[in-house]
Amino acid sequence: MPVAEEIRPPDTVVPVMLIAGEPSGDALAAELVEALREGWRDSRTPAFFGAGGGKMAAAGVELNCDLASHAVVGLVEVLKNYGRFRRIFNQLLAEAVRRRPAVVILVDYSGFNRRFAAALRRRAEETGGGWRPNLVYYVSPQVWASRPGRAKSLERDLDLLLSIFPFEKAWYAARAPKLRVEFVGHPIVSRHAGFATRIQARPIPTGRPGVLLLPGSRLGELRRHLPVMLEAAREIDLKRPSHWTMILPDERLRAVADEQTRQGGLEIELKVGGLAEALIGADLAIASTGTVTMECAFFRVPTVALYKTSWSTFQIGKRVVTVRYLAMPNLLADEIVFPEFVQHDATGSAIAGAALELVENPASRAQCQDKLARITDGLGPSGASLRAAGHILELIAQ
Repeated sequence: MPVAEEIRPPDTVVPVMLIAGEPSGDALAAELVEALREGWRDSRTPAFFGAGGGKMAAAGVELNCDLASHAVVGLVEVLKNYGRFRRIFNQLLAEAVRRRPAVVILVDYSGFNRRFAAALRRRAEETGGGWRPNLVYYVSPQVWASRPGRAKSLERDLDLLLSIFPFEKAWYAARAPKLRVEFVGHPIVSRHAGFATRIQARPIPTGRPGVLLLPGSRLGELRRHLPVMLEAAREIDLKRPSHWTMILPDERLRAVADEQTRQGGLEIELKVGGLAEALIGADLAIASTGTVTMECAFFRVPTVALYKTSWSTFQIGKRVVTVRYLAMPNLLADEIVFPEFVQHDATGSAIAGAALELVENPASRAQCQDKLARITDGLGPSGASLRAAGHILELIAQ
């Protein structure tokens, strides 16, 4: 395979590469790009390129690949798509070598980005010519949840790890002391700052409760979570008629959800985007255990969390995962704040029972919201992206 011709950027340009592989990372990377521009003091101009999605493109990142649209979850889906991901991986690696960025910012998307960091570090050493890009990881891979030994490979490959949870800095200091880790706070604090004055305790709804269904941001999650969510919703609606809304990240998933919900016997409003506005008015959420549970926590919405995956992924996961919970609010509190149901326990009846408890039991509801307030108070002040950008700019200037 011919080697791509190296591009030597003019002295007036600083190439900056970013890689994000799913909708949440795409949004986070876009916010970071805006913050980097705001804090940029170099007389040279940053040239942002890499892989991500629509939000990064809108922020002015030159996308070599729309990686966010290829997000998959689970061993089976990864294996099915292995050839495609390998081509994307090699394409991005070649582009990095060709354009020689001063810094490569890897945003979440652990399985892909950890391997990319190791491969790029090796390739830069082989390429020579004095090029050694700064490698930054934004949002720690959850190695503290499984395979903690991977902290050593991150220590070997990275120049900077930017953490969004307060416990991570001490965790890495004990296991990878040479790795520079900076806690910058959680980006949702800034993202939803405009809603802060409208967030309040939510009493028991007197009429029809507003319930959000949040099945996930990946096609595999939607296909596994939606049937059980609809089963739970039907059972809830028989006992407590409700207003049902489902929030999805893009039109592709909306089309899939529309086909399934039309057969479910419930009137469900499907929306693309607008999660914050929906959470402000919600009495309850039923959500995937992913990133969205932190959004629910921030808005103090009592939530039932669930997660289902393929048999093979579950069998591997239960052998390597060392944490007690999957939903991040539960991990941060080290106790059940959001009832969570995983794999075979994620049945419509179980989810419906927990949901009705949070809707109709004043004590359970108040206790949940009190714990959510304490969790979100620990997420740091507004300005996570600006602090992250400051650490990255400091690294570039060295």
